[in-house]
Amino acid sequence: MVFYRSFIMSVAASLFLLIGIVTVAGALVVVETISPGSGPNVTKGQRYKSMVTLYIENEDKSRTPSGWSTRKEDGASADQPFEFQPGVNLIQGWTDGVLQMKEGERALLHIPAKLGYGATPMGSQGGAFYIPKNSDLLFDIEIIGKDGAEKDL
Repeated sequence: MVFYRSFIMSVAASLFLLIGIVTVAGALVVVETISPGSGPNVTKGQRYKSMVTLYIENEDKSRTPSGWSTRKEDGASADQPFEFQPGVNLIQGWTDGVLQMKEGERALLHIPAKLGYGATPMGSQGGAFYIPKNSDLLFDIEIIGKDGAEKDL
């Protein structure tokens, strides 16, 4: 019985590491790793370069493109990394999610509307990008590395 309980705890801990969850005021950010990173953890004190595609996550967990991406394969005119610093001019869900990641990691950040743009729509309907009010967000993000560090895309 002790072995069984220990095994269950080990499996649960492994799953938690694979799919990180952060709770903020009743809202959850879920980080679903696509490919693990081998670099250091992302921190608030650094600026980073990333490749990102933003989707609206529907109730059935399907995704609708928002029209915003830094990847040519997802509609950008060219691959153009997005530079950011966690906690600076970002939605709370982005900061909460990337702080669970490592440099080199690619993950899906599942962000509830409350930690995204909330009741404020972004962009313009029929424009280059649009996010309706109260939309849950799904970011496909790869942390390339620290801003200023050279790395081929």
